[in-house]
Amino acid sequence: MFLRLLRRPDTVRRAYFHSSTPLWAIRKVVHKFKLADIGEGITECEIIKWSVAPSATVQAFDPLCEVQSDKASVEITSPYDGIVKELLVQEGEVAKVGSGLCLIEVEEEDTSSNESKPTSETSPVHSDQVSSSPSPMDAHVSSSPKVEPSRRLHPLDPNFALSQGSATADSVLAAPSVRHHARQNGVDLVQLAPGSGKGGRIEKRDVDAFLARSSESQTQTSQAGEDVIVELGRTRYGMWKAMVKSLEIPHFGYSASLDITALHNLLPTLNAHIPPHFSALPTKITSTAFNTSLIYPAPTHPEIPAEHRYKRLTYLPILLKTLSKAMLEWPLFRASITPTTESTASSKPTLSIRPHADISIALSTPTGLYTPTLVQTDTHSIYTLAFYIQSLAYRGRQVPCGLTPADMPRRGGTITVSNVGAIGAGEYASPVLVPGGGVAIVALGHAKWVWDVDGERGETGGERRLKIGVSWSADHRVVEGAELAAFVECWRGYVEAPERLLAEGV
Repeated sequence: MFLRLLRRPDTVRRAYFHSSTPLWAIRKVVHKFKLADIGEGITECEIIKWSVAPSATVQAFDPLCEVQSDKASVEITSPYDGIVKELLVQEGEVAKVGSGLCLIEVEEEDTSSNESKPTSETSPVHSDQVSSSPSPMDAHVSSSPKVEPSRRLHPLDPNFALSQGSATADSVLAAPSVRHHARQNGVDLVQLAPGSGKGGRIEKRDVDAFLARSSESQTQTSQAGEDVIVELGRTRYGMWKAMVKSLEIPHFGYSASLDITALHNLLPTLNAHIPPHFSALPTKITSTAFNTSLIYPAPTHPEIPAEHRYKRLTYLPILLKTLSKAMLEWPLFRASITPTTESTASSKPTLSIRPHADISIALSTPTGLYTPTLVQTDTHSIYTLAFYIQSLAYRGRQVPCGLTPADMPRRGGTITVSNVGAIGAGEYASPVLVPGGGVAIVALGHAKWVWDVDGERGETGGERRLKIGVSWSADHRVVEGAELAAFVECWRGYVEAPERLLAEGV
């Protein structure tokens, strides 16, 4: 029987064999990975660094790239297991939220042929109805062996040679912060390899030394009479756009001086009683015959990193606390202009009054100017506010910036405080209010000891007092000049008499 079957034509023989679509058929699909919304209010991000290259194999949750927004830097991971086919946005370019970042090829099961073509083992299949899908044996024979992507050699591998000209910025040893620092200054890490660190690792000092040498050559070029073109960074360009929009706001300025002598006399007592979990000084162990947790466990505090602690208080957290008390008395300065929508675009503008005092802090960092917000300032103690300020300042000084979108909510604060007096000896300034920055901004000047002849002892020759200049700018569309002056006097009542905080329960 079998021999007679073999002598028949090929078309007839094929009709008696089982034909079915393989259940394990695999198809390759290319997915476009899009930039998702990584934070409230963020519409675009700059690609700082790609962690992968085209043809690289990635797995789910592997880092793809690092992006920098106006508020923070975020690492984006892969949602697929596959192969990176193409990078749609290059390093240094800006990507909009929802636009594609890269193409990733993913292997998926192809079940469409199984659902569309039922199989049968009993009925013969005619030659003109044979499925065009290859059988597993055919696929095995016809498919070429899979070529694994070439593995990149480690810089310490003996086969790795920088002199061969195949090195890239990703192939040298350097920390992410050093890579970001080099990219911000336009330095190619390949030119610095090997570095001065362990195993040839490039350190930040290597980049700074290269920049110093470059600046010397640029100085010589400038002295020769040629201009040097410098491109604005992303954060500084964001400040550019914000300042242009600030021209839409009619500003009203007001300056005054506050007597902080009472605060100065209060600081030694406050510094002597900084809570141990906030203090950066060694904790003093006091012996006691009583166990405070004998009946019920005493409250515990979370462990705070050493770099977020502080050794002494400054005037700033006290001024913020007293400012929040004045804001509770003046709902106008707890207000912000309500954002308009399509349905309310033609109606009159409205104000949103907040139940608490939200105050933003102008923070100068190595990567630019940021305005993190202290939410519900009136509910925090002076010690807690000092901790928040120390934490924001430390994370803001990191490269890349360690601030997160949670530190800078979209609606921000209703009042912004700029402590410019901590930098120089200036007493007054002219702060600029930007759209979305609340209804007012104040600049704190440098505190100075002066001989006051206008006080209570003016008739007897005066006395030595510590005073600080404050410069205000308010949105004159919603704040009247008299209202701003009266609000500053309300704030003065708390600053010059801090004992009121005790009577009001702080």
